[in-house]
Amino acid sequence: MDKIIWLLLLVLGILLLAVYRRYYPVGGIRCIQSADVPKHLIKVDLRDYNEVSQDGLKGTLNIPLAYLKRHVFLIPRQSLHVIAKDSVEKNLGIRWLRRYGYNVQSYSLAVCRCQERSHTKKWSTIKKSKTA
Repeated sequence: MDKIIWLLLLVLGILLLAVYRRYYPVGGIRCIQSADVPKHLIKVDLRDYNEVSQDGLKGTLNIPLAYLKRHVFLIPRQSLHVIAKDSVEKNLGIRWLRRYGYNVQSYSLAVCRCQERSHTKKWSTIKKSKTA
């Protein structure tokens, strides 16, 4: 009976660790818009290739999160700005980069919730149907 309890506690611990790494925000890193990134930071885009081709951000190093472990040597050893699709991708990417010894200073998300709620035309990201 004791072995079953320890096994359940181990499984629960592993599950909690996985949830923490994916969903708990990384502390000490500020969110800024991609246009406001200082020149000395290297922009690392963690989104998939097809999502990046739509935005066309110039001067970024595009390494999708799935390929980060394999191509981490391509990133210069300087301070970084991370661009991600959503908060899960951001959390995982920043934790991987920190594990490899990189200094991540800031991040930005491709679609920010504050941009979706805005009522101005400048930040409106919702496309309207032509038939509606």
